[in-house]
Amino acid sequence: MGAGTSIRLLTLDDVADLTALELANREHLRPWDPARAPEYFTASEQRHRLEVALREHDAGRAVPFGITTDGGELIGRVTLSGVVRGALQSCAMGYWIAADHLRRGHAVRAAALAVEHAFTELKLHRVQAETLPENTPSQAVLERIGFTQYGLAPQYLRINGAWRDFLMFQRINPAID
Repeated sequence: MGAGTSIRLLTLDDVADLTALELANREHLRPWDPARAPEYFTASEQRHRLEVALREHDAGRAVPFGITTDGGELIGRVTLSGVVRGALQSCAMGYWIAADHLRRGHAVRAAALAVEHAFTELKLHRVQAETLPENTPSQAVLERIGFTQYGLAPQYLRINGAWRDFLMFQRINPAID
């Protein structure tokens, strides 16, 4: 199950690697992502987005992780976002793996580590994740690490230029009563 997979908080030192990774995976991610302007794939835009993500982390609202191999190679991202406290105690999780590292267990291991962080470090009650209905590999990742489908969100996100329905998944922290 991707035993050689780790996650770590991204830093501004990762901008060059993130930019290269996003650019190399532009076509691979196109079916799952919002439409991206050409500027998205520049170092300046990736730096800006990472600065925003790190400010969200500092404010306790997000955790932007990089997914790495045993050798430290950055191969994707997993992000806990929209951290809500109070009565909800929840966050959303999103992730992706570079096309040349698929089907090796990296997504399963990285998502499991992110959920563990959400439950043990952030002490959250619930982690949610959404997938396009045709994204069966991502659904398999979520189910493998204990998520259950609980609904459908019609026209949830604008993906690749069109409003798309998403399947809703969640995992509840059994240690939080």
